[in-house]
Amino acid sequence: MRRREFLTLPALAAAQNKLAADFQRPQYHFLPPANWMNDPNGPIWWKGRYHLFYQYNPNGAFWGTMHWGHASSEDLVHWKHLPVALAPTPGGPDKDGVFTGSAAIHDGVPALIYTGVHPEVQCLATSDDQMLVWKKYPANPVIAAPPPGMQAAGFRDPCVWREDDGWYVAIGSGYKGVGGTALLYRSDDLVHWSYLRPLFSGTLNPEASKKGPVAAGEMWECPDFFPLGGKHVLYVSTEGTAKYWVGRYEKQQFHPESTGILDFGGYYAPKSLADAGGRRIVWGWIQEQRSVDAQKAAGWSGVMSLPRVLTLRRDGSLGMEPAPELAKLRGQSRRYTKLPAQAPGDNLEIACRLNPGSAHEAGLNLGGLEVRYDRVFRRLSVLAENRAREGHLALPPGEPLDLRIFLDGSVVEIYANGRACVTERIYRPRPGNIDISLIAAGGRPRLESLEMWEMQPISPDRLTT
Repeated sequence: MRRREFLTLPALAAAQNKLAADFQRPQYHFLPPANWMNDPNGPIWWKGRYHLFYQYNPNGAFWGTMHWGHASSEDLVHWKHLPVALAPTPGGPDKDGVFTGSAAIHDGVPALIYTGVHPEVQCLATSDDQMLVWKKYPANPVIAAPPPGMQAAGFRDPCVWREDDGWYVAIGSGYKGVGGTALLYRSDDLVHWSYLRPLFSGTLNPEASKKGPVAAGEMWECPDFFPLGGKHVLYVSTEGTAKYWVGRYEKQQFHPESTGILDFGGYYAPKSLADAGGRRIVWGWIQEQRSVDAQKAAGWSGVMSLPRVLTLRRDGSLGMEPAPELAKLRGQSRRYTKLPAQAPGDNLEIACRLNPGSAHEAGLNLGGLEVRYDRVFRRLSVLAENRAREGHLALPPGEPLDLRIFLDGSVVEIYANGRACVTERIYRPRPGNIDISLIAAGGRPRLESLEMWEMQPISPDRLTT
């Protein structure tokens, strides 16, 4: 059946109409035309285009039957959906799912390194020059098991990079009863790999509120490792969040010097690329905060975050800003010297500068979403639908609170002073303007500036780009 004939089927048309009318579905964040998505996979810059792969279930808005979806972009903003890159091979090492991994270019040939499951093994696929047709290495897996004798809590999500003497890969793992680790391997050709040592290891959290090796920090998922600003950065997903370390990489070992959290909200499994200009750009999976039944009923689940540019700050922490390319989506600017009663719509970018003054708490309330900065405890917190997120943010005396807030359907991304991020979900019962008010405690903060833009959709129907 040709694609055009398939799209005329009444059932599919009804499903597309439902998705297009769903005001909780984002309009300028990337997501598949329908169904489930989670981790970003193998982002890479290749021949003038950004390529983004992602965990995808073509069978419905629920986790399972993992494939690699694929899209590409020339500008980081507008995306073209491409054919599914990888699907499970019956009877093969990825028969139960094609899990997370990385992309690389070896001798001019695009390659994907990914995890096949049950058991967890590492596999290789290569493609044509356009990255449209992928062929799996016939002798997969290329790494068949964790190091001999290791009681591994997991073994997945390879992160691959090139050094002068060959290819390296860090694989998310953990020592049972001890803590998470990233295992380091080396290869000349992406096929034959030799185990070297742990790149870096941590300890589990015996007081973790949730059970399971990942929830307790016994297992690290989705490692990403790269140079930045004269240092190296490692981040992993564990204990429900994305932790990062900045430090030195010497003699194939990582020595952390500072640590932090990439995002204090529902943001997980980040993955990054270096573009043609050397920028380090990262995406993360924005998780749902509604029931599985609600996701299935909606017909979609999961959103890709906006692209963020990472930098190294003077204090050794990571700077995090939305990619400047997003500004091309801005509609007419609205500037205010006093706080308006409402924000115009629910697909917005808001730039707000607040001087806390004598107040120990200052922030904004956006239709029940509270964004607060506590000057005494040096804490940024977000309250939404009975969920509380908070993380460290230390503003020195005299530095105002600079917020950039992106509202997009049910998605909220918050950037504070270029060094703290919180991602949330708000499932409003109806679209429309959002009430806005100032939050203050212990004094009177001053609004120094406020600007809003209605953001243009990247698709006419919320389905394709």
